[in-house]
Amino acid sequence: MVLRLQPLRGMGFLRKLFNKDTTTDVLELLTSQHSEMDELFAMLEKGEGNRAALFTELADMLAAHSTAEEKVFYPAIMSKDTEAKLQESVEEHLAIKRVLADLISMKLDDDMFVAKLKVLKEQVAHHAHEEEEKDLFPKVKDMFASHERAALGNEVLVMFEDLMLTHPYKTVPAETAFAAKLPPVTR
Repeated sequence: MVLRLQPLRGMGFLRKLFNKDTTTDVLELLTSQHSEMDELFAMLEKGEGNRAALFTELADMLAAHSTAEEKVFYPAIMSKDTEAKLQESVEEHLAIKRVLADLISMKLDDDMFVAKLKVLKEQVAHHAHEEEEKDLFPKVKDMFASHERAALGNEVLVMFEDLMLTHPYKTVPAETAFAAKLPPVTR
């Protein structure tokens, strides 16, 4: 039996359960995940560890991260001020998924694997660090109070962790036709 808790608006479910400040600001969570992916790319480039396991972990993380952003984070922050950036973001996710799908279908010793991995790294770095961390995240920080970002962080984290249990990279090839749909602007 799996216990599913819905985060409470303005109060993370862990804080409610344990009466402690155990929430995670969504911006800190996403930035931390970006850093983890950077480390996985670096390890793959250096040939450290089990290449197949590292690539599977990276592919799963990219798939779960982008899905959590598209289904939880982006809809929650949709506004007139963020709409254009979010539309661009889902298009960047689509481009990333297309390269990732190519890599998933390749053998790790394929001559083109390293080249495609480098392209993927560049796309992810641009999207994560330039588009999100430098441009989008400051807007979100201004839009939401810390307790609201914490509640949103809990929602994103729950979805991310649930997805990571399922090897989400396996769904990526089926997600390469169109960019994710975003909700209309309501504020």
